[in-house]
Amino acid sequence: MLKPKKKITKKEMKQDRLVTTYAQMTSFYYENKKYVSYALTGLVALIIIAIVFINNRRASDEKAATELGKVFSLFDAGTNDPRQYQVAIDGQPERGIIGLKAIVENYGSSESGELARFYLANAYFNLGKIDDAQKQFEKFSGNDKLLNASAYAGLAACYEAKKSYDKAASYYEKAANTISNTMNTPAYLHFAARCYALAGDKERAGALYKRLKKEYPASSYAREADRYIAQFSA
Repeated sequence: MLKPKKKITKKEMKQDRLVTTYAQMTSFYYENKKYVSYALTGLVALIIIAIVFINNRRASDEKAATELGKVFSLFDAGTNDPRQYQVAIDGQPERGIIGLKAIVENYGSSESGELARFYLANAYFNLGKIDDAQKQFEKFSGNDKLLNASAYAGLAACYEAKKSYDKAASYYEKAANTISNTMNTPAYLHFAARCYALAGDKERAGALYKRLKKEYPASSYAREADRYIAQFSA
């Protein structure tokens, strides 16, 4: 007479699967030891490189932020004395201030370095160095939507200064589509519409003024929208 089989518990089933899996992994490792070793070595190398890169980038960002902090007062002084924009660009070595241009050259890949690039572009623009400003606005790469929109608007202003109104309008509109707030967006829509009109595209200009009136009715730009809509519809 055969004895009934012993009932296997869930715990024993899990242990059995664990043993089987371990055996399979061990067998695979010894059969492919050379390739596994290479793969692990490569993975470790990538991890080390990533850690070094992150640490270096963090250190660069901190240095850039420190240097940028020294330049802000010079940049702000440009509001009353435009010559100070050039000082902000070049720095004051005798005071240990390296300036916006050097910050961008040394730390341009960091977040604070990119912020310095944004200020550098604005400094050039305020000095009337439109080509230099345009180059920096084009190179700008940030993570903040407000700054990105401002950079698009800066690039638009460069094209507008060169009377390339179609390109200016396109970038002003891009700036308006990047953010949505009551302070900046209405202005970008107004500037875009104005440049489209100057480029001869009155239909597009009228459409943007209608959008401005609908989405931001309380803005100062919306108060003039009806006049422009009527003008472009005539």
